[in-house]
Amino acid sequence: MPRSTDKVTRFDADLVDSAITEGRRQQRTGRQQLEHWARVGRAVTGYETAGVAKVQAALGGTRSVADLSDDEGRAFNAEMRARISESLADADYRGTLAARGVTTVALDDDGRVVEYRPDGTTRVVEPE
Repeated sequence: MPRSTDKVTRFDADLVDSAITEGRRQQRTGRQQLEHWARVGRAVTGYETAGVAKVQAALGGTRSVADLSDDEGRAFNAEMRARISESLADADYRGTLAARGVTTVALDDDGRVVEYRPDGTTRVVEPE
């Protein structure tokens, strides 16, 4: 069987750290653990059962989470954690708040506090 070609991709650092930790427990490398999780996820999402359909309906808001079994509830929670994590990674809080007229502050690469104003200007906040 010919070996597939690897493709380069990026993963969230927290996910990689978790894979390394779990991989050690399972006698796998971090990469092997990520691949294992991906294969399990592919198998689970590719196998449409009544339980999976119930979880999908709850995720879509057309079924109450209270109607799910314990196992379905765990699957629902895992999917929600993944969705929230993905949303947080892609969120542009500064842009969202600027659109609402809110000034924000953050540390720059040099560890200085920088004020970001809604009009797009910035100011380094000097210590008193």
